[in-house]
Amino acid sequence: MVNRHLSGSLIDTINKIPVITLTGPRQSGKTTFVRKYFSRFTYLNLEESDTREFAITDPKGFLNTFKGDIILDEVQHALQIFSNIQVIVDNDRNNRRFILTGSQNFLLLEKISQTLAGRTAFYNLLPFSMEELKTTLPEPDSYSEYLFKGFYPRIYDKNLNPSKWLDDYIMSYVERDVRSIINIGDLIQFQRFVRLCAGRIGQLVNFSDMGNELGINYHTVQRWLSVLETSFIIFRLQPWHTSFNKRIVKSPKLYFYDTGLASFLLGIRNSKELDIHFARGALFENLILAELMKFCYNQGKKPLLYFWRDRTGNEVDCIIESGRYLIPIEIKSGTTISDEWYKTIRYFQNLTEKAIPESSYIIYGGTGNQNRSDCNIVSWRDSISAIKEHIV
Repeated sequence: MVNRHLSGSLIDTINKIPVITLTGPRQSGKTTFVRKYFSRFTYLNLEESDTREFAITDPKGFLNTFKGDIILDEVQHALQIFSNIQVIVDNDRNNRRFILTGSQNFLLLEKISQTLAGRTAFYNLLPFSMEELKTTLPEPDSYSEYLFKGFYPRIYDKNLNPSKWLDDYIMSYVERDVRSIINIGDLIQFQRFVRLCAGRIGQLVNFSDMGNELGINYHTVQRWLSVLETSFIIFRLQPWHTSFNKRIVKSPKLYFYDTGLASFLLGIRNSKELDIHFARGALFENLILAELMKFCYNQGKKPLLYFWRDRTGNEVDCIIESGRYLIPIEIKSGTTISDEWYKTIRYFQNLTEKAIPESSYIIYGGTGNQNRSDCNIVSWRDSISAIKEHIV
């Protein structure tokens, strides 16, 4: 079984705060995680009809029946229970602890903001990271394998065909989760929208342009993107703003939490297709950014990741805020180092004293690492180990 790096932070927190709220995409391994690392807690799954009915109709009796520390899995099915948990943690001298898990982040956050604010710590469990997998499984020869296969645990645990499993996953997501979050009349149109998003990885979000392509309005695009974001399908990388150059792009860029899902939506059905696919570079960029996001979340930290682009075309793929320094990172899918790669890094370093060569990076698709005078060249295999000191 793959050891999850989030465990250390979460175990430390549960001894200080009475309620942990663990969210993440469906099938990211939340149930396996809580049952493995909190085996002494009573486990209750609110997707089971009898358990859910008891919790909804008599939440006080439900919580009094199961003494001690409790895991409430898929708790969004019984949001009525939160006010009773509030009463227990405010008055209970026995220091009962609760772990709440859910796949529908929007529903959980809305209710928790009303009842458990200040009493719970939030954590996100995303699919496996490269760092987690390399401790138990041999690393692939090429990053294309990760782009195609993605990181959902079940694919690895059961050695499943990624395309078949991801096809079922997206259908289940649309049919179950989307319908329960908002009322979407045309699910086929929504599926087209998700595929449109996959084709725009690494691009600036333009609501009007996306709407025109599908024949939907500006506000529908906004709403549907929010649904994809709160259910951990996509994330928007925000631009980094500074006063040294006002002519900068202020729209976010769009990425997927899982490159395997994005590859499937793009019609990629084996890793070899990626060798000549138009989206190879964008998917590689997505891979590295998603790994940085996972590392931050696994440390229990909010990702302070951004990108920078001015209106003349200069762009840095990722900016990390780290204390008083900025960590610029360029992401290149090529395997051969090119002098062209250094231009934007140098340009950004000349704009601000907060970006220094020792803490500037180019992450690329090759295997060798180099410490150049302008920046550090780092293989995709070592990307997190090289940069993590700026996050922890």
